[in-house]
Amino acid sequence: MRIKPEISAKYAELEIHVCKNREDEEARRVLEELHALYDTSLPATDERGNRRRLMPKDLVSFFAEGQRVFAMDAEGRYVVSKKLYELESELANAGFVRISKSELVNVRKIRSLDLSVMGTIRVIMCTGYETYTSRRNVAKIKALLLGEKE
Repeated sequence: MRIKPEISAKYAELEIHVCKNREDEEARRVLEELHALYDTSLPATDERGNRRRLMPKDLVSFFAEGQRVFAMDAEGRYVVSKKLYELESELANAGFVRISKSELVNVRKIRSLDLSVMGTIRVIMCTGYETYTSRRNVAKIKALLLGEKE
């Protein structure tokens, strides 16, 4: 297999071409892997304006702030173009759950739940990030943590 990068001003966005004289198992496998990578990743912009592709499994949360939606991982936060309700439906099978009107969290990244505060629950993520949810959301968080369906 040859990989040939071509950097040119004629390309407005990233293009990937898979070329071969016939369709075979190798070509199908490469296409499947590319689809798995790019169909599940999310385009985002970091705080310096650099474009990136984020993998949902690496993200801690999505939250709305002002008129923008941000994704957060261990390294920082990124602006994403999708709305929270779109992310909620697209990433439900990836372990994301809505914990408030303005936030989704990755249940696989929850370190602990602190129930000591009356009425609200502190959600502590593996990165040290802390957020809050109400008691009414605990059942669905618990179901996802235990691998059960709602």
